[in-house]
Amino acid sequence: MYLGRVIGTCVATVKYTGLEGYRLLVVEPVGEDGAPCGEPHVAVDATQAGPGELVFLVGSREAALACEPTFVPVDAAIVGIVDAVTVAGSPS
Repeated sequence: MYLGRVIGTCVATVKYTGLEGYRLLVVEPVGEDGAPCGEPHVAVDATQAGPGELVFLVGSREAALACEPTFVPVDAAIVGIVDAVTVAGSPS
């Protein structure tokens, strides 16, 4: 799992069977401090996240399992919206 921030949407006029009804969002991976730490990519949204929200994602096989039916061809899926991040051992 990793954190990301929703920075846009992706529109597809044709989707693979099984992905109908799922939104595709552009997500930028971020570190625990909220700073960008990777290249933006498209993820399937299973949570109804919106622009600017901090989300957590899963990748690879776990991303395919986040969709119904399972094993659709996705590399990343948003599985939660983050309310707060607390890092153990960090100064308050």
